[in-house]
Amino acid sequence: MAEKGIDKKKVLATLDRILEAELAGVVRYTHYSFMIFGYSRIPIISWFESQANESLAHARQAGEMITHLGGQPSLAIGKLLDDHQTDMSEILRGCLEHERSAQALYRKLLAQTQGRSIMIEEYARTQIATEELHSGEIEKMLRRPG
Repeated sequence: MAEKGIDKKKVLATLDRILEAELAGVVRYTHYSFMIFGYSRIPIISWFESQANESLAHARQAGEMITHLGGQPSLAIGKLLDDHQTDMSEILRGCLEHERSAQALYRKLLAQTQGRSIMIEEYARTQIATEELHSGEIEKMLRRPG
């Protein structure tokens, strides 16, 4: 196997946390799509729905990585919402926190595999870039015009 030199137990634990976080993202973004009201509801719920779908795709990728390494994917789910926010700024801040914590998990995976598994290293790099892009989009939405 091409993953020589990695601490498989630690890598699998990180991948499980990634899987759990991405599944929580599916729930979080779906929930937020229900909580949007006002004039710009339609485009915003579409954005939340696309984020939920992307989180599910990311969860699938993490699960595939886990089984590739011989592990069994976690049946747990990451941290869910604590409250029922309806304020768009608060919702977006929660999204930003979620994206940043996912980014940290992917960075941890990268550190655990860098120089030891090109496949997992490239997977982690791609996911970090995606999460950075998402964080940037949310930061732009939180900015005041002008």
